[in-house]
Amino acid sequence: MSAAISAIVFDMDGVLVDAKEWHYEALNRALKLFGFEISRYDHLVTYDGLPTRTKLEMLSLERGLPLQLHEFINELKQQYTMELVHARCKPLFAHEYALSRLKAEGYLLGLASNSVRDSVETMMRKTGLVDYFDAMLSNQDVTEPKPAPNIYLEAARRLGVAPEACLVVEDNPIGIKAAEAAGAKLMVVETVHDVTYANIERHIRRCGE
Repeated sequence: MSAAISAIVFDMDGVLVDAKEWHYEALNRALKLFGFEISRYDHLVTYDGLPTRTKLEMLSLERGLPLQLHEFINELKQQYTMELVHARCKPLFAHEYALSRLKAEGYLLGLASNSVRDSVETMMRKTGLVDYFDAMLSNQDVTEPKPAPNIYLEAARRLGVAPEACLVVEDNPIGIKAAEAAGAKLMVVETVHDVTYANIERHIRRCGE
């Protein structure tokens, strides 16, 4: 018999914050200063969900982006991302309702994002969700980011539960691969609007059948 779900762990970008476009805009704004750009097709097919540092390493290997520019471009990208977060990041009632109900029902709540810690903390404050989480992890909390399972294993450890007792809410193949490798249950969503109490509760019931 499978373990009962006692914790729900959320990805952030594309799950709790509709920030995919912000990351794309911010990185391209920084890259264009040096004559580089990621096409929308490549972003969706290859780069979406990866940490910025990984994206820059790939650009160096595939397109000759100078390695010595990585640190500067990464810092610029984070600065541009924060500008967009402060301008566009707002609470969604459906998310606050979902997390408040789940919390009241006794579930432990975690966040596991491939973004840097500053982005995670700022976005969760702006959405009003920060106080619902028992653990919040960024890519700086693990040695290997998604698609490695490390961040979901660490989230389970911090929540004090087995990975198989976690329901992970994810939206992209990189995060899905990480959750599956960690041995967690999985709920795949297409947009932030799929993250509702009704959908999560229905999924928990299915996992228990």
